[in-house]
Amino acid sequence: MQWKGRRQSSNVEDRRGMGMGGKTVIGGGIGSIIIVLLFTLLGGNPGDLINNSTSNLGSDTSAPYQESSQEKELADFVSVVLADTEDVWSEKFKEKGLTYENPKLVLYRDSVQSSCGSASSAVGPFYCPGDHKLYIDLSFYEELKQRFQAPGDFAMAYVIAHEVGHHVQTLLNMGDNASASQKRSNEYSVRFELQADYLAGVWAHDAKGKGYLEKGDLEEALNAANAVGDDNIQKKAQGYVVPESFTHGTSEQRKRWFNKGFENGTIEGGDTFKQANL
Repeated sequence: MQWKGRRQSSNVEDRRGMGMGGKTVIGGGIGSIIIVLLFTLLGGNPGDLINNSTSNLGSDTSAPYQESSQEKELADFVSVVLADTEDVWSEKFKEKGLTYENPKLVLYRDSVQSSCGSASSAVGPFYCPGDHKLYIDLSFYEELKQRFQAPGDFAMAYVIAHEVGHHVQTLLNMGDNASASQKRSNEYSVRFELQADYLAGVWAHDAKGKGYLEKGDLEEALNAANAVGDDNIQKKAQGYVVPESFTHGTSEQRKRWFNKGFENGTIEGGDTFKQANL
């Protein structure tokens, strides 16, 4: 993706170096990370797994954060991607006679406090509708490359665009017509997540139109979508899949809905809640 030298967003909140007493609600380790990813990776409802109680957390501490040159470049990159989403969605909302509210992107290290509760980086990137903020530990980029075999800057761009997709859903009240019981179901979660994938594709459509995409970028995003499909994660974690437990959709579904958004480039084409077959 061509991003160097372009506008960076002013809506980035850097909390790296701000600790939470050295304790986190969700522990680290391969097992816990996989369990959390099954539910929340790339925009799940963190409230389901993030403990809203802070009684076990120590007092916040602050320390100067020394970032590496590689991390500085990645922070700059996600800021440019966020700026791109601001431009795209501001225009899309304007076409509908609406005003887009830019979300904040919070960079943190190891653990963070949001309106949805406290979380460790094991949760993965997430969006909190309570404060309209995206949260990401940049070390997740290495997770994409190493554990999920989804390298490339546009794979990370897909992650950011997906979380912004959840912000768009919140602003437009997408899926709010569902009943309370439906909203607690896995099927609702799958439809909600696939819609966010579609909206990420809409952003990528406009990025292509502006000439920002490079050869192989679309394949990087599709590879990332494939890597974080419920079936793929479950098979790697436990050797078999449990379809009724899916919360984000299969690899095939995630790729297809992202690609559909990429081809359509419109909000209207992504109503996953009215689709008989996903």
